[in-house]
Amino acid sequence: MNAVTVIGSINMDTTLRLTKMPKPGETLHTSDIFHSGGGKGANQAVAAKRSGTNTAFIGAVGDDNEGATLLDLLAKEQIDISGISTIADTATGQAMIMVDNAGENSILIHAGANNAFHEAEVQQQKALIENSDFLIAQFESSLDATLAAFTLAKKAGKKTILNPAPALETIPTELLAQTDVIIPNGTETEIITGIEVTDEASLFQAATALHQLGIETVIITLGSKGAFYHTATQHGIVPAFKVKAVDTTAAGDTFIGALSSQLNPDFSNLPEAIRYGNLASSVAVQSYGAQPSIPHRTDLTFE
Repeated sequence: MNAVTVIGSINMDTTLRLTKMPKPGETLHTSDIFHSGGGKGANQAVAAKRSGTNTAFIGAVGDDNEGATLLDLLAKEQIDISGISTIADTATGQAMIMVDNAGENSILIHAGANNAFHEAEVQQQKALIENSDFLIAQFESSLDATLAAFTLAKKAGKKTILNPAPALETIPTELLAQTDVIIPNGTETEIITGIEVTDEASLFQAATALHQLGIETVIITLGSKGAFYHTATQHGIVPAFKVKAVDTTAAGDTFIGALSSQLNPDFSNLPEAIRYGNLASSVAVQSYGAQPSIPHRTDLTFE
């Protein structure tokens, strides 16, 4: 069984269901509203845990009711929350998510406490990182905290997975040097590399550009088309499972967390782990909400 530590964001999500996305100046009625746990980091941790890993989390919440609720949700998942700081006089991160009838979403995020923990807090969690097989991070929390965590992981001989979302046009070279696996989607790939992903040839060009940044393993998620992977010794596209999506929120997070639960630290089963991640993601998009939609291992079957 893998041990996974995630560093990143924890949000209280408010999801609004509506028939279509509003145009500028337009007012629409919603058909439903509900609150649930979210944040890319927390979603990935929940996905890893529900697929059977020993999972720990490094992050922060505010000293408010939302923070207490989110800590309780993660604890109920049996995720190790000892690495989560509570920041005084700071609001817990929140996201407002609009989901239309086609299953597409638009998201507004207030970072809050997610940007209020830094290198000092990460250094206190050195043991969590050293006891992991994989360390996962995104770009919804402070970069200095992520770099500190990746540096500790590499010094301990652990593998690092970077989900560059939301995408940055320029990622610090120090962070890239500590990254073993990068997992962007097509849009994020274009922002990072300047290469629009439209076909297999452009996928190879983008992967080459990402390798030139110093990253050995590239996985580009392609939504309903699956995921493309490229290393020095293997490459290919692992097709997605065909389902009717009602809400794509947390689809990528589910993929990453689920993949980390199955991936061997030497990456010897990379295509198989990607296929498992695709399966978990295909189940997640068939339900509403971020963490409520993430499947357990027992929910997944290849039949």
